[in-house]
This record gives sequence, C-alpha cells and structure tokens, in this order.
Amino acid sequence: MELESHAEQSERLWELASDNGMPRRHFLALLVAGGAAAVVAACGGGRSSSVPITGSLASTAEPAALFKDPWPFIRHGDSLETRMEFMSRVITPNDLFFVRNNSSSIDLSVDDWSLVVEGDAVEQRLDLSYDDIRRLPSRSLVAYLECAGNHRVMFDRLQGRRAEGTQWGRGAIGNAEWLGVSLADVLTLAGLADDAVSVLLVGLDEDSPEGGFQRVLPLEKALDPDTILAYEMNGELLPLDHGFPLRVIVPGWVGSSQIKWLGRIVVSSDPQWTRNNTTSYVLIGDDYSPEDEALGQVVTEQNIKSALALPWPASMDAGQNVVWGFAHSPRGRIARVQWSDDGGASWQDSKVHETQPQHSWARFEFKWTATPGEHTITTRATDIEGNTQPDRVPFNQKGYLFNQPLPHPVRVRAQG
Repeated sequence: MELESHAEQSERLWELASDNGMPRRHFLALLVAGGAAAVVAACGGGRSSSVPITGSLASTAEPAALFKDPWPFIRHGDSLETRMEFMSRVITPNDLFFVRNNSSSIDLSVDDWSLVVEGDAVEQRLDLSYDDIRRLPSRSLVAYLECAGNHRVMFDRLQGRRAEGTQWGRGAIGNAEWLGVSLADVLTLAGLADDAVSVLLVGLDEDSPEGGFQRVLPLEKALDPDTILAYEMNGELLPLDHGFPLRVIVPGWVGSSQIKWLGRIVVSSDPQWTRNNTTSYVLIGDDYSPEDEALGQVVTEQNIKSALALPWPASMDAGQNVVWGFAHSPRGRIARVQWSDDGGASWQDSKVHETQPQHSWARFEFKWTATPGEHTITTRATDIEGNTQPDRVPFNQKGYLFNQPLPHPVRVRAQG
C-alpha cells in the first residue's frame, strides 16, 4: 500500500502543479530539489491539504545477497536459467528469476552511486542521486523480461545447427512487477533538444564488454511512458543480481536493452553505435540483411513464444494430467494457445487465464489424458493482433529470437 500511496501522491502533486500552469520540467526539478513541500510552496499553497508531504522514500533495508542461491537454476557460468517446472504463478518470485550477466554481479552503495545524464542533445548535464530518483513521480508496471537468446539451444535440438552463445533452454525469462520512474521524466528534466534521436544507456559493470554494458534506444522508445528506470522488483528493493540500485525496463524488448546497474545516459543528435547493436544482438545469416553500421539486422523487440512448465524431457504418470505453461508477445495480450500431442496433425485449445496485466505473460493450461509410452506435446500461441508462432525460424549465427513451436518430449509411466 505504501508504494501505491506514493504513486497517488505524485499524481496529486502533478495535478496541483499543472492546474497552476507549471511546466512538467519545472515540476520535476522542484521534486528533485525539495520534494513535495517545494512543489506545494511553488503553487502558493494551493490544495496542499490534499497532498501529504513525506520525506525521502529511499529504503534503509539491506540489499539482497550478491549472488542468489544457484540451486533452483540451470547454471551457465555467472548466469542462471530458471527451471520452468518451478513456475506456477503469473509473477516470478525474485529468488527464481533468471540472471543474465556479462560479468559478475556488482555490489553498489547508494551513497556512492549517481546517475549522469549528458550528451549533445540535452540542455544541461544532470547528476542525480538515489534520493533524487526516488523523489520523482513513481510508475509501476508488470512486464516480462526475456533474454534475446532464450530458446537458443533449440536451433541445435530442432534444426541441427548450433548457434553461438550461452545454450539457453526455455528459462531465460521471468515476469515481475517493477516500480521506478519514467525514463521520459528524467530526460525531460535534462531538457531534450529538438534534434535528439538516440539514447545510450550504460551500466556500471566495468568488467563487461566496452567497460560497462551498453545499449541504444531510439528516442521514441525512450520516451514511451512504460520505459522505466526501476528501483524495486516485486515489492522489494531491486536485488543486486538484477541491477541494484537502478536498472532499465523496456517492456517487450530484448533483455540486453534493459541495462542493469545503470550509471550513465547519453542523449545524442546522431544515431549511436556500440558493440551491442553492430556485432552483437544482431541477426546474422543468409535470411537477414545488414543495417547501417551493423553486421546484420539489429535485435530490438522480442517475439511471440510459448513453453510448458515441465522439465525437458518430462515424465508423468498415465491418466488425466493438468499441464500448464506460459505464453507472451510484445504486441499485446495472448488470445489463444493451442496444443497438440500428434505432431501438429490436430490442435486443441487450452484455457488461457484472463489475468494478463499490462506487459505480462499469460498462464495457460489444459487436461491431457496420457497413455504409457513416449510422447511429444507441442504448443503455439497467438496474440490479439493475430501474430502466431511460425512453423520454422531462419537460422542466425548468434541464435537470437528462436520462437517456433517446441515439441516437448514426455515419457508417460504406466500406473501400478
């Protein structure tokens, strides 16, 4: 309830400021400088009685451990893949949420941390403290986060061609409720120039490529209200493994866009190119054409997928079983998930649960009468725009965006 009251307070403050003709940039600057009291004072008192004035919202709770317990995961070096069979709820618990690291997780103190906003397309350089960030209007949303290489191993298993990179199965994905501030508000505070076109996000993980993991967003995506700088995850301080004290959340885009341990933002009047949109996170192959400075087609948006919440391969007893899984699309709500146990000769509809808040994935389930022996169950999802998983995905060298239907192997044991 505390998080909701802060969001409501921010909305009332902005309503008060806008009613008094205050530009949003001025409003944000007052919040950073003096909090709610400064806004109310600047409005001449206004309707101050309806706006509770609180102090800093920075929590004094200790950050999570540097590394979460790897036991529940499939380990890939310093990265952890979620075991889908442990997933039963729409929201993924923090201790089961996958970790993708380009270096070891880092432990930062909010006292020593700041966010720098600079570049030739902002009016002024900003240096924002953690308290400054927490004073800005908060925004919460539910969104899945998925590595671009999720399902990568399926190029090898299903097409017989091994792609480069971590051989992720189906668990480089999770779904969480995030709380933070709109990136648009931070950019507004810095004063965007009319010719701004690109926003470079840089992490403080210095052992990562380029001395800090980097990714570029086009200005339009950076200004999307649902592109946020998150400081909480599922009602807790952002865990160290997930980017404490601040990370980027870009709903529907690949995980590499969602920079952890964010420390610097560079706004430019020219397109910006880094390792992660020229030689990495690009689709390289016979079916893909290079883009501008990149070796291939730059990977930005995720694609539609579905997967069963079962081990690979799975085993179960004969008889009627309830089977479930998760499906998601960057283009909107999942409208339909079909399943087949005869290699796609026939398809049946599963039950898709209606609870799909904002950018969440969807939980689906169906009843399957299993007979002893070896089987495969295949699923395919369709979203509200009619996008469906394709029968086949063209191979790309780095194994990104694999989303053809997965024939899930299941061994059924005879009862008794």
